[in-house]
Amino acid sequence: MAVVAPGRVYRPDAVDASHSFMFNQIEGFVVGENITFADLKGVLEFFARSVFGKNIRMRFRPHFFPFTEPSAEADISCIICGGKGCSVCGRKGWLEILGAGMIHPNVFKNVGYPPKKYTGFAFGMGLDRIAMLKYGIDDIRLFFTNDARFLKQF
Repeated sequence: MAVVAPGRVYRPDAVDASHSFMFNQIEGFVVGENITFADLKGVLEFFARSVFGKNIRMRFRPHFFPFTEPSAEADISCIICGGKGCSVCGRKGWLEILGAGMIHPNVFKNVGYPPKKYTGFAFGMGLDRIAMLKYGIDDIRLFFTNDARFLKQF
């Protein structure tokens, strides 16, 4: 079973060029027999290359999310600066685009699925950040100013 769902997210982030207290997100998960972290990585790399081009670099960093284990944050090389460092990527050359991980066995137990039979992965990604990279937008706040000059570009 695979599900992808869009939605709006609110969180207490300080607003800057790449963060907002509100953003649009897509969440997804896949559940089945023998689903592995390699499947998760393959799906996300396919997505990144499909959206940003075959030369995009992607990396996974360990992270904690309460419903997945192992969990990871996924970064892609910054398209704005070519990985050299800019205000969007915090001068690091990388931009986090999503969080992901393997669905924790306790989640399966809590919904009545046998965790020894089923595994799965889940992810969530901010659409605003994806659009920033795809279209070379250097400040997330531009999405929320309602400036017609900005909007007419698209």
